[in-house]
Amino acid sequence: MSRPELNVERVRHELKIRQLTVAKVERIADLLVRVTLTGDDLQDFVSASFDDHIKVFFSEQPATPVPLPALGPNGLAFPEDQPRPQARDYTPRRFNAQARELEIEFVLHGDGPASEWAAQVQPGQTLVIGGPRGSFVVPTAFDWHVLIGDETALPAISRRLEELPADTHAIVRIEVPQAANEIPLQSKAKLDLQWLHRNGAQPGASTLLPEAAKKLTFPTGEGYVWAAAESAVARAVREVMVNQHQIGKRRIRASSYWKHGASGVHETLDD
Repeated sequence: MSRPELNVERVRHELKIRQLTVAKVERIADLLVRVTLTGDDLQDFVSASFDDHIKVFFSEQPATPVPLPALGPNGLAFPEDQPRPQARDYTPRRFNAQARELEIEFVLHGDGPASEWAAQVQPGQTLVIGGPRGSFVVPTAFDWHVLIGDETALPAISRRLEELPADTHAIVRIEVPQAANEIPLQSKAKLDLQWLHRNGAQPGASTLLPEAAKKLTFPTGEGYVWAAAESAVARAVREVMVNQHQIGKRRIRASSYWKHGASGVHETLDD
């Protein structure tokens, strides 16, 4: 008999565009830039799931503000006399509704509009975001949770670990460039954590995460598997879970957070 408290829920949110101000910038483990954003536009911001994503808009010149677009029946309308901003998906790492503060963490990977913006960002600059449009809510009541990802998944994994209660198990495998890029992770859950280091291998080119997935053993009870990384890597992890470990597909959420040879990719991986 299924347990009602383990039902996954999809929640829709009204799409809103918000213009926010950078209040604080922190560098973390020579890998992430944590940006704290504030503004009255956050008064009705909602993020119901640890792997929600918001659209973040960037101009061609990193320090140049993006104008606030109009939201009409045909979508977003930016000024026609200016280049259209590029958009990327990011996890709301932490939101404080009372203080109206939103944290987003950016990976410093050296190229692309988001990384270039994060490398130069200073307090007082503005940032335009949209969403989240919806949430895929995985209950914390599962007996165990598997969280697998590369550095792009760190904000979501960190947020999830902070949400999990003390009576659950968290099995976590995270790939980062090197040992110096490990960050402190907080959780009340019983934590089985392993960091995997590429040590010079190109991002998305190693087999560290699929190989780690093959070696997993699971506690008793009901569990859920979450994975996010480069598209082919995340798909390989999902195949290990389905084919080797016989995890039901409804108990797996695997996402492509990026893809070799493509830009702005963020998608859920299914059959």
